[in-house]
Amino acid sequence: GEIKTFPRGGSDITGAIIARWVQAAVYENWTDVSGFLMADPRIVKNPKPIERITYRELRELAYMGAGVLHDEAIFPVREAGIPVWIRNTNDPEAAGTLIVSDDEPLTQPGKITGIAGRKDFTVIALEKALIHSELGFARRLLSILEEHGISFEHMPSGIDTISVVIADSQLNGKLESVLKAISEQINPDSLEVFPNMALIATVGRGMAYTPGIAARLFTALANAGINVRMIDQGSSEINIIVGVATEDFEESIRAIYKAFVE
Repeated sequence: GEIKTFPRGGSDITGAIIARWVQAAVYENWTDVSGFLMADPRIVKNPKPIERITYRELRELAYMGAGVLHDEAIFPVREAGIPVWIRNTNDPEAAGTLIVSDDEPLTQPGKITGIAGRKDFTVIALEKALIHSELGFARRLLSILEEHGISFEHMPSGIDTISVVIADSQLNGKLESVLKAISEQINPDSLEVFPNMALIATVGRGMAYTPGIAARLFTALANAGINVRMIDQGSSEINIIVGVATEDFEESIRAIYKAFVE
């Protein structure tokens, strides 16, 4: 029943592990910000705070760079079903953000939780007739990346096309070697490279099974004169990821925020 405060320098992960060990009712993580915001305040003016977010939504946003809590800190408490309350040391009266179980009842269908994104991606796009009937094609492509020590972010595909989205930091001077290996080992009909890409994720449990969410997002981008270069959505429907030119990154986030929040 006692409250234990970790000194400055005690890590997010350590706190989460101990919270699970003592079966805490809640893990309060005191930092220098008042929880999560729905968008980056450097891009969107005065974005609304996120008062409540599930672990799953947090993972989606954190992957795209919305970082207040260390990524790995949520796993110990998530498995134990312990909520995490992000609080501001400099503003203790602020509501902060409460991170709750993925099973938390949904109260606002049709609403998004947040928007986040990252720049500096390159897309390698292949086209080859009858890819869908060529056994092992994707495996061979990914094996080339593995041999070069490269991990990929996304892999959208079509009937005769497949693309891999890779962070520029992963390529790091390896692009020409990768392209040569793809040409020699896979022999695609065409092989193109699209640099200077940015990815933006719109995340929220309220998006799932709600008609019109994608239409609002793409209409907002179209009205802002932004061309969507890539679309990726998981079967869970809690996020939609779009790829845009790096020069359109900030304006895209502002357009999506305006469509769903303002």
